[in-house]
Amino acid sequence: MAGARIALLVAALAAAGVTAAAAGSSSTLPGLMTGKASTWGPNDGPSLEPRLKAIGMPALPKEALTYHVHQRMALLVNGKFIYVPAGIGIDSHEKFIAELHTHDSSGIIHVEAPKKQKFTLGQFFDVWGLRFSSRCLGGYCASGKKQVMVWANAKRVLGDPRKIVLTPHLSIVVAYGTPKSVPKPIPEHFPFPKGY
Repeated sequence: MAGARIALLVAALAAAGVTAAAAGSSSTLPGLMTGKASTWGPNDGPSLEPRLKAIGMPALPKEALTYHVHQRMALLVNGKFIYVPAGIGIDSHEKFIAELHTHDSSGIIHVEAPKKQKFTLGQFFDVWGLRFSSRCLGGYCASGKKQVMVWANAKRVLGDPRKIVLTPHLSIVVAYGTPKSVPKPIPEHFPFPKGY
């Protein structure tokens, strides 16, 4: 009976044009990184365009600045700071760019779209092609006291972190490890360069 319900749900989502990534699972995205932090590059090669297609995001020929906001994210694995790489969402041959991308390794996420719309943290990780859920970050999955923990403006996110809406100047901390491995206090707001 449960199998029939799941099949019905999958069929309904497919009929509605919802991809697996939009439905909350990114496990089948092209080029999905599921390794350790040392392997988390920008993932901007040949799998980027098929990944954008899979999540229903356009590959824009240039930056679209009608809707232009920024967030800043810090990543921690077992208490160690991990840089968010430059070039996420930007084709390595500079032929296209995603609406969600990074220009440098400061942790600043750029939302640049031709119209104002809602984007989520899950979509950013899907553009990056890094496995991200309430249980896993790349190759690190909940086990024993180690877990994925997320804060938005210093407030712990207890629901699905993929659904966090990328609002202007949102400060995000994504950590994997034990609660004791996360530095305290979590900053409420990260600094942004002038003009952001």
